[in-house]
Amino acid sequence: MSPRVVVTGLGVISPVGTGKEAFWEALVKGRSGVRRITRFDASEFKTQIAAEVGDFDPEAYIDKKEARRMDRFTQFAVAAANLALSDAAIATEALDRDRVGVVLGCGIGGIGTFEEQTRVLVSRGPNRVSPFFVPMMIANMGAGYIAIYHRFYGPNSTVVTACASSNHAIGEAFRIIQRGEADVMLTGGAEAAITPVALAGFCAMKAMSTRNDEPEKACRPFDAARDGFVIGEGAAVLVLERLEHALARGARIYAEVAGYGQSCDAYHITAPDPDGAGAAKAMARALADARLRPEEVDYINAHGTSTPLNDKVETMAIKKVFGEFAYRIPVSSTKSMTGHLLGAAGGIEAAACVLSITHGVIPPTINYENPDPECDLDYVPNEARRAQVDVALSNGLGFGGHNATLIFKRFPA
Repeated sequence: MSPRVVVTGLGVISPVGTGKEAFWEALVKGRSGVRRITRFDASEFKTQIAAEVGDFDPEAYIDKKEARRMDRFTQFAVAAANLALSDAAIATEALDRDRVGVVLGCGIGGIGTFEEQTRVLVSRGPNRVSPFFVPMMIANMGAGYIAIYHRFYGPNSTVVTACASSNHAIGEAFRIIQRGEADVMLTGGAEAAITPVALAGFCAMKAMSTRNDEPEKACRPFDAARDGFVIGEGAAVLVLERLEHALARGARIYAEVAGYGQSCDAYHITAPDPDGAGAAKAMARALADARLRPEEVDYINAHGTSTPLNDKVETMAIKKVFGEFAYRIPVSSTKSMTGHLLGAAGGIEAAACVLSITHGVIPPTINYENPDPECDLDYVPNEARRAQVDVALSNGLGFGGHNATLIFKRFPA
Protein backbone atom coordinates (compact mmCIF):
# COMPACT_ATOMS: atom_id res chain seq x y z
CA MET A 1 0.00 0.00 0.00
CA SER A 2 1.33 3.45 -0.93
CA PRO A 3 2.18 5.84 1.90
CA ARG A 4 -0.63 8.24 2.80
CA VAL A 5 0.04 11.93 2.14
CA VAL A 6 -1.42 14.84 4.08
CA VAL A 7 -1.54 18.63 3.82
CA THR A 8 0.03 20.36 6.82
CA GLY A 9 0.71 23.91 5.62
CA LEU A 10 -0.81 26.58 3.37
CA GLY A 11 0.77 29.76 2.02
CA VAL A 12 -1.27 32.05 -0.21
CA ILE A 13 -0.45 35.27 -2.06
CA SER A 14 -3.64 36.16 -3.92
CA PRO A 15 -5.57 39.06 -5.43
CA VAL A 16 -8.11 38.79 -2.62
CA GLY A 17 -5.63 38.68 0.23
CA THR A 18 -2.25 37.52 1.52
CA GLY A 19 -2.15 34.61 3.92
CA LYS A 20 -4.69 31.83 4.25
CA GLU A 21 -6.92 33.72 6.67
CA ALA A 22 -7.39 36.80 4.46
CA PHE A 23 -7.76 34.60 1.39
CA TRP A 24 -10.43 32.44 2.99
CA GLU A 25 -12.34 35.36 4.50
CA ALA A 26 -12.56 37.01 1.06
CA LEU A 27 -13.81 33.82 -0.58
CA VAL A 28 -16.47 33.24 2.04
CA LYS A 29 -17.66 36.84 1.77
CA GLY A 30 -17.72 36.66 -2.03
CA ARG A 31 -15.27 39.52 -2.40
CA SER A 32 -13.86 40.07 -5.91
CA GLY A 33 -10.21 40.95 -6.49
CA VAL A 34 -10.80 42.21 -10.02
CA ARG A 35 -10.02 45.88 -10.67
CA ARG A 36 -8.82 48.10 -13.49
CA ILE A 37 -5.18 47.38 -14.25
CA THR A 38 -2.70 49.58 -12.35
CA ARG A 39 0.64 47.97 -13.24
CA PHE A 40 0.75 49.63 -16.69
CA ASP A 41 -1.38 51.82 -18.91
CA ALA A 42 -3.95 49.44 -20.39
CA SER A 43 -6.16 52.12 -21.94
CA GLU A 44 -5.49 50.90 -25.50
CA PHE A 45 -6.27 47.28 -24.72
CA LYS A 46 -9.68 45.75 -25.31
CA THR A 47 -9.41 44.27 -21.82
CA GLN A 48 -8.39 46.77 -19.14
CA ILE A 49 -9.10 44.75 -16.00
CA ALA A 50 -7.27 42.09 -14.01
CA ALA A 51 -6.95 40.57 -10.55
CA GLU A 52 -3.67 42.06 -9.32
CA VAL A 53 -1.98 41.32 -6.02
CA GLY A 54 -2.14 44.76 -4.52
CA ASP A 55 -0.62 44.43 -1.08
CA PHE A 56 2.60 42.58 -1.81
CA ASP A 57 5.96 43.80 -0.48
CA PRO A 58 8.66 41.27 -1.46
CA GLU A 59 11.05 42.66 1.13
CA ALA A 60 8.69 41.45 3.85
CA TYR A 61 9.74 37.93 2.86
CA ILE A 62 13.01 38.15 0.94
CA ASP A 63 16.32 39.98 1.31
CA LYS A 64 16.20 43.21 -0.71
CA LYS A 65 19.22 42.33 -2.86
CA GLU A 66 17.89 38.86 -3.63
CA ALA A 67 14.40 40.16 -4.36
CA ARG A 68 15.80 42.47 -7.05
CA ARG A 69 17.22 39.43 -8.82
CA MET A 70 13.85 37.68 -8.95
CA ASP A 71 10.97 38.07 -11.35
CA ARG A 72 7.69 38.90 -9.64
CA PHE A 73 6.44 35.31 -10.04
CA THR A 74 9.49 34.01 -8.18
CA GLN A 75 8.97 36.56 -5.41
CA PHE A 76 5.41 35.28 -5.08
CA ALA A 77 6.64 31.67 -4.99
CA VAL A 78 9.26 32.24 -2.30
CA ALA A 79 6.87 34.33 -0.19
CA ALA A 80 4.11 31.71 -0.42
CA ALA A 81 6.58 28.97 0.51
CA ASN A 82 7.73 30.92 3.56
CA LEU A 83 4.11 31.39 4.64
CA ALA A 84 3.38 27.70 4.10
CA LEU A 85 6.39 26.54 6.14
CA SER A 86 5.45 28.91 8.93
CA ASP A 87 1.85 27.69 8.83
CA ALA A 88 3.06 24.08 9.00
CA ALA A 89 5.18 24.97 12.06
CA ILE A 90 8.11 23.14 10.53
CA ALA A 91 11.53 23.79 12.00
CA THR A 92 13.55 23.45 8.80
CA GLU A 93 16.80 22.92 10.71
CA ALA A 94 15.25 19.78 12.21
CA LEU A 95 14.39 18.31 8.80
CA ASP A 96 16.45 15.84 6.80
CA ARG A 97 16.88 18.25 3.92
CA ASP A 98 17.71 15.42 1.52
CA ARG A 99 14.13 14.26 2.06
CA VAL A 100 12.44 17.61 1.32
CA GLY A 101 11.58 18.65 -2.24
CA VAL A 102 9.73 21.24 -4.29
CA VAL A 103 7.48 20.87 -7.34
CA LEU A 104 5.73 23.99 -8.58
CA GLY A 105 3.47 24.75 -11.49
CA CYS A 106 4.00 27.79 -13.69
CA GLY A 107 2.38 28.47 -17.03
CA ILE A 108 4.52 31.30 -18.41
CA GLY A 109 7.34 32.26 -16.02
CA GLY A 110 9.13 35.58 -16.01
CA ILE A 111 7.40 37.27 -18.90
CA GLY A 112 7.67 40.64 -17.14
CA THR A 113 11.43 40.28 -17.09
CA PHE A 114 11.40 39.15 -20.72
CA GLU A 115 9.49 42.24 -21.80
CA GLU A 116 11.66 44.60 -19.76
CA GLN A 117 14.93 43.21 -21.09
CA THR A 118 13.62 43.16 -24.66
CA ARG A 119 13.01 46.90 -24.29
CA VAL A 120 16.58 47.28 -23.00
CA LEU A 121 17.94 45.38 -26.00
CA VAL A 122 16.00 47.49 -28.48
CA SER A 123 16.64 50.85 -26.85
CA ARG A 124 20.18 50.46 -25.45
CA GLY A 125 21.76 47.50 -27.24
CA PRO A 126 22.82 43.95 -26.37
CA ASN A 127 25.58 44.92 -23.95
CA ARG A 128 23.05 46.46 -21.54
CA VAL A 129 20.90 43.35 -21.15
CA SER A 130 21.02 42.16 -17.53
CA PRO A 131 23.20 39.15 -16.67
CA PHE A 132 20.26 38.04 -14.54
CA PHE A 133 17.89 38.09 -17.52
CA VAL A 134 17.84 34.33 -18.15
CA PRO A 135 17.75 33.10 -14.53
CA MET A 136 15.05 35.65 -13.72
CA MET A 137 12.92 34.64 -16.69
CA ILE A 138 12.96 30.85 -16.73
CA ALA A 139 9.88 29.20 -15.31
CA ASN A 140 11.68 26.74 -13.03
CA MET A 141 13.27 29.44 -10.91
CA GLY A 142 10.41 29.62 -8.40
CA ALA A 143 11.01 26.03 -7.34
CA GLY A 144 14.77 26.52 -7.58
CA TYR A 145 14.79 29.59 -5.34
CA ILE A 146 12.62 27.96 -2.68
CA ALA A 147 15.15 25.12 -2.46
CA ILE A 148 18.11 27.52 -2.43
CA TYR A 149 16.53 29.60 0.31
CA HIS A 150 15.89 26.65 2.60
CA ARG A 151 18.60 24.20 1.44
CA PHE A 152 16.14 21.53 0.36
CA TYR A 153 18.13 18.91 -1.55
CA GLY A 154 15.26 16.57 -2.47
CA PRO A 155 13.39 16.27 -5.79
CA ASN A 156 12.90 19.64 -7.44
CA SER A 157 11.09 20.46 -10.68
CA THR A 158 8.54 22.66 -12.38
CA VAL A 159 5.50 21.55 -14.34
CA VAL A 160 4.39 23.64 -17.33
CA THR A 161 0.98 22.53 -18.57
CA ALA A 162 -0.66 25.93 -19.03
CA CYS A 163 -3.62 26.39 -16.67
CA ALA A 164 -3.36 22.83 -15.35
CA SER A 165 0.24 23.35 -14.19
CA SER A 166 -0.41 23.54 -10.45
CA ASN A 167 -2.79 20.60 -10.42
CA HIS A 168 -0.13 18.52 -12.13
CA ALA A 169 2.55 19.86 -9.77
CA ILE A 170 0.58 18.91 -6.65
CA GLY A 171 -0.22 15.53 -8.16
CA GLU A 172 3.43 14.86 -8.99
CA ALA A 173 4.54 15.94 -5.51
CA PHE A 174 1.94 13.52 -4.11
CA ARG A 175 3.42 10.74 -6.25
CA ILE A 176 7.00 11.56 -5.16
CA ILE A 177 6.04 11.00 -1.51
CA GLN A 178 4.06 7.89 -2.41
CA ARG A 179 7.15 6.49 -4.18
CA GLY A 180 9.18 7.05 -1.03
CA GLU A 181 11.49 9.65 -2.59
CA ALA A 182 10.71 12.38 -0.03
CA ASP A 183 9.01 12.92 3.31
CA VAL A 184 8.00 16.54 2.73
CA MET A 185 7.15 18.34 -0.51
CA LEU A 186 6.37 22.00 -1.07
CA THR A 187 4.05 22.29 -4.04
CA GLY A 188 1.54 24.54 -5.74
CA GLY A 189 2.17 27.28 -8.27
CA ALA A 190 3.12 30.86 -9.00
CA GLU A 191 2.34 33.24 -11.86
CA ALA A 192 2.76 36.94 -12.59
CA ALA A 193 1.67 37.47 -16.18
CA ILE A 194 -0.29 40.71 -15.97
CA THR A 195 2.02 42.38 -18.49
CA PRO A 196 1.40 44.26 -21.74
CA VAL A 197 2.52 41.49 -24.10
CA ALA A 198 0.69 38.72 -22.24
CA LEU A 199 -2.47 40.79 -22.04
CA ALA A 200 -2.23 41.67 -25.73
CA GLY A 201 -1.82 38.01 -26.60
CA PHE A 202 -4.88 36.93 -24.66
CA CYS A 203 -6.84 39.88 -26.08
CA ALA A 204 -5.87 38.81 -29.59
CA MET A 205 -7.27 35.36 -28.84
CA LYS A 206 -10.54 36.99 -27.74
CA ALA A 207 -10.35 34.86 -24.62
CA MET A 208 -10.80 37.61 -22.04
CA SER A 209 -13.72 39.52 -20.63
CA THR A 210 -14.13 43.05 -21.93
CA ARG A 211 -16.53 44.09 -19.20
CA ASN A 212 -14.21 46.97 -18.34
CA ASP A 213 -16.85 49.18 -16.78
CA GLU A 214 -17.82 46.56 -14.21
CA PRO A 215 -14.56 44.89 -13.16
CA GLU A 216 -15.94 43.17 -10.09
CA LYS A 217 -18.74 41.64 -12.16
CA ALA A 218 -16.59 40.65 -15.11
CA CYS A 219 -15.69 37.11 -14.09
CA ARG A 220 -18.98 35.18 -14.04
CA PRO A 221 -18.40 31.45 -14.49
CA PHE A 222 -21.38 29.40 -15.68
CA ASP A 223 -23.52 32.55 -16.08
CA ALA A 224 -25.26 32.89 -19.45
CA ALA A 225 -23.74 36.39 -19.87
CA ARG A 226 -20.12 35.30 -19.35
CA ASP A 227 -17.79 36.77 -21.96
CA GLY A 228 -14.31 35.48 -21.12
CA PHE A 229 -11.81 35.04 -18.32
CA VAL A 230 -10.09 37.68 -16.20
CA ILE A 231 -6.35 37.24 -15.72
CA GLY A 232 -5.01 37.10 -12.18
CA GLU A 233 -1.66 36.69 -10.47
CA GLY A 234 -0.25 35.25 -7.26
CA ALA A 235 0.95 32.01 -5.74
CA ALA A 236 -0.09 29.26 -3.39
CA VAL A 237 2.17 26.66 -1.79
CA LEU A 238 0.99 23.60 0.10
CA VAL A 239 3.16 21.57 2.44
CA LEU A 240 2.58 17.88 1.75
CA GLU A 241 3.94 15.30 4.16
CA ARG A 242 4.09 11.56 4.45
CA LEU A 243 1.49 10.79 7.10
CA GLU A 244 3.90 9.09 9.49
CA HIS A 245 6.29 12.03 9.25
CA ALA A 246 3.51 14.48 10.08
CA LEU A 247 2.25 12.40 12.99
CA ALA A 248 5.75 11.97 14.41
CA ARG A 249 6.24 15.71 14.74
CA GLY A 250 2.69 16.34 15.96
CA ALA A 251 1.69 18.37 12.93
CA ARG A 252 -1.76 19.84 12.42
CA ILE A 253 -3.31 18.03 9.47
CA TYR A 254 -5.68 19.96 7.23
CA ALA A 255 -6.65 17.13 4.89
CA GLU A 256 -5.38 14.09 3.07
CA VAL A 257 -4.42 14.07 -0.60
CA ALA A 258 -6.57 11.16 -1.72
CA GLY A 259 -6.36 11.01 -5.50
CA TYR A 260 -4.80 12.38 -8.67
CA GLY A 261 -5.84 11.80 -12.26
CA GLN A 262 -4.68 13.26 -15.54
CA SER A 263 -5.45 13.02 -19.23
CA CYS A 264 -5.06 14.84 -22.53
CA ASP A 265 -7.85 15.85 -24.91
CA ALA A 266 -5.51 15.27 -27.87
CA TYR A 267 -7.88 17.54 -29.76
CA HIS A 268 -6.87 21.23 -30.17
CA ILE A 269 -4.24 23.72 -28.98
CA THR A 270 -6.72 25.96 -27.15
CA ALA A 271 -10.27 24.59 -27.43
CA PRO A 272 -11.40 21.77 -25.12
CA ASP A 273 -12.66 18.48 -26.44
CA PRO A 274 -16.26 19.52 -27.26
CA ASP A 275 -17.91 16.58 -25.52
CA GLY A 276 -15.80 16.86 -22.35
CA ALA A 277 -14.29 13.40 -22.66
CA GLY A 278 -10.76 14.47 -21.69
CA ALA A 279 -11.78 16.31 -18.52
CA ALA A 280 -14.08 13.43 -17.61
CA LYS A 281 -11.21 10.95 -17.89
CA ALA A 282 -9.08 13.01 -15.49
CA MET A 283 -11.89 13.11 -12.92
CA ALA A 284 -12.66 9.39 -13.31
CA ARG A 285 -8.99 8.48 -12.93
CA ALA A 286 -8.67 10.62 -9.80
CA LEU A 287 -11.71 8.92 -8.28
CA ALA A 288 -10.27 5.51 -9.10
CA ASP A 289 -6.92 6.53 -7.60
CA ALA A 290 -8.70 7.66 -4.42
CA ARG A 291 -10.88 4.51 -4.40
CA LEU A 292 -13.95 6.69 -4.06
CA ARG A 293 -17.36 6.42 -5.65
CA PRO A 294 -18.74 9.53 -7.42
CA GLU A 295 -21.49 9.94 -4.83
CA GLU A 296 -18.87 10.29 -2.09
CA VAL A 297 -17.74 13.68 -3.47
CA ASP A 298 -19.17 16.60 -1.48
CA TYR A 299 -17.79 19.55 -3.43
CA ILE A 300 -16.22 20.29 -6.82
CA ASN A 301 -13.99 23.34 -7.22
CA ALA A 302 -14.41 23.76 -10.97
CA HIS A 303 -11.84 25.08 -13.39
CA GLY A 304 -14.70 27.44 -14.27
CA THR A 305 -12.91 30.13 -16.24
CA SER A 306 -15.93 32.19 -17.31
CA THR A 307 -15.27 31.51 -20.99
CA PRO A 308 -18.34 30.35 -22.95
CA LEU A 309 -16.79 27.06 -24.08
CA ASN A 310 -14.88 26.00 -20.95
CA ASP A 311 -17.82 26.22 -18.58
CA LYS A 312 -20.17 24.38 -20.94
CA VAL A 313 -17.69 21.57 -21.58
CA GLU A 314 -16.67 21.21 -17.93
CA THR A 315 -20.35 20.91 -17.03
CA MET A 316 -20.71 18.14 -19.63
CA ALA A 317 -17.63 16.38 -18.24
CA ILE A 318 -18.99 16.47 -14.69
CA LYS A 319 -22.24 14.92 -15.92
CA LYS A 320 -20.31 12.15 -17.71
CA VAL A 321 -18.57 11.17 -14.50
CA PHE A 322 -21.30 11.74 -11.93
CA GLY A 323 -24.46 11.01 -13.92
CA GLU A 324 -27.66 12.12 -12.19
CA PHE A 325 -25.67 12.68 -8.99
CA ALA A 326 -24.03 15.65 -10.74
CA TYR A 327 -27.14 17.71 -10.00
CA ARG A 328 -26.70 17.12 -6.26
CA ILE A 329 -23.03 18.13 -5.94
CA PRO A 330 -22.21 21.76 -5.14
CA VAL A 331 -19.88 23.07 -7.88
CA SER A 332 -18.27 26.48 -7.56
CA SER A 333 -15.62 28.51 -9.30
CA THR A 334 -13.46 30.60 -7.00
CA LYS A 335 -12.02 32.24 -10.12
CA SER A 336 -15.13 34.40 -9.99
CA MET A 337 -13.31 36.21 -7.15
CA THR A 338 -9.59 35.60 -7.70
CA GLY A 339 -9.51 35.81 -11.47
CA HIS A 340 -7.61 33.18 -13.41
CA LEU A 341 -4.06 32.74 -12.10
CA LEU A 342 -3.11 30.59 -15.12
CA GLY A 343 -0.34 28.24 -13.99
CA ALA A 344 -0.95 29.10 -10.34
CA ALA A 345 -4.72 28.57 -10.48
CA GLY A 346 -4.64 24.99 -9.26
CA GLY A 347 -2.55 25.99 -6.25
CA ILE A 348 -4.97 28.48 -4.76
CA GLU A 349 -7.93 26.30 -5.74
CA ALA A 350 -6.36 23.37 -3.89
CA ALA A 351 -6.00 25.68 -0.89
CA ALA A 352 -9.68 26.60 -1.25
CA CYS A 353 -10.65 22.90 -1.26
CA VAL A 354 -8.58 22.18 1.84
CA LEU A 355 -10.04 25.17 3.67
CA SER A 356 -13.53 24.16 2.60
CA ILE A 357 -13.00 20.80 4.30
CA THR A 358 -11.51 22.50 7.36
CA HIS A 359 -14.24 25.08 7.85
CA GLY A 360 -17.28 23.22 6.51
CA VAL A 361 -18.06 26.03 4.10
CA ILE A 362 -18.30 25.98 0.31
CA PRO A 363 -17.19 29.24 -1.33
CA PRO A 364 -19.59 30.68 -3.88
CA THR A 365 -19.55 31.43 -7.57
CA ILE A 366 -20.17 35.15 -7.52
CA ASN A 367 -21.75 37.16 -10.36
CA TYR A 368 -24.09 34.30 -11.15
CA GLU A 369 -27.23 36.11 -12.34
CA ASN A 370 -28.44 34.54 -15.58
CA PRO A 371 -28.97 30.77 -15.77
CA ASP A 372 -27.53 29.08 -18.84
CA PRO A 373 -29.50 26.00 -19.97
CA GLU A 374 -26.20 24.39 -20.97
CA CYS A 375 -24.78 24.95 -17.47
CA ASP A 376 -27.50 23.57 -15.24
CA LEU A 377 -25.71 22.27 -12.13
CA ASP A 378 -25.68 23.69 -8.60
CA TYR A 379 -22.99 26.38 -8.86
CA VAL A 380 -23.42 27.71 -5.29
CA PRO A 381 -24.54 31.09 -6.64
CA ASN A 382 -23.33 34.29 -5.01
CA GLU A 383 -23.26 33.24 -1.36
CA ALA A 384 -21.11 30.78 0.54
CA ARG A 385 -22.86 27.70 1.85
CA ARG A 386 -22.24 25.86 5.11
CA ALA A 387 -21.93 22.14 4.45
CA GLN A 388 -20.11 19.05 5.64
CA VAL A 389 -17.29 18.60 3.14
CA ASP A 390 -15.44 15.32 3.57
CA VAL A 391 -14.27 15.00 -0.03
CA ALA A 392 -13.41 17.89 -2.36
CA LEU A 393 -12.40 17.58 -6.01
CA SER A 394 -10.48 20.24 -7.95
CA ASN A 395 -10.17 20.43 -11.75
CA GLY A 396 -7.40 22.05 -13.78
CA LEU A 397 -7.79 22.25 -17.56
CA GLY A 398 -5.07 23.76 -19.74
CA PHE A 399 -4.35 24.82 -23.32
CA GLY A 400 -2.94 21.87 -25.21
CA GLY A 401 -5.72 19.70 -23.81
CA HIS A 402 -3.99 19.08 -20.48
CA ASN A 403 -6.38 17.95 -17.74
CA ALA A 404 -5.55 17.21 -14.10
CA THR A 405 -7.84 16.49 -11.17
CA LEU A 406 -6.97 16.37 -7.48
CA ILE A 407 -9.05 14.94 -4.65
CA PHE A 408 -8.68 15.97 -1.01
CA LYS A 409 -10.29 14.10 1.86
CA ARG A 410 -10.98 14.90 5.48
CA PHE A 411 -8.47 13.39 7.92
CA PRO A 412 -9.04 11.07 9.66
CA ALA A 413 -11.45 9.34 7.29
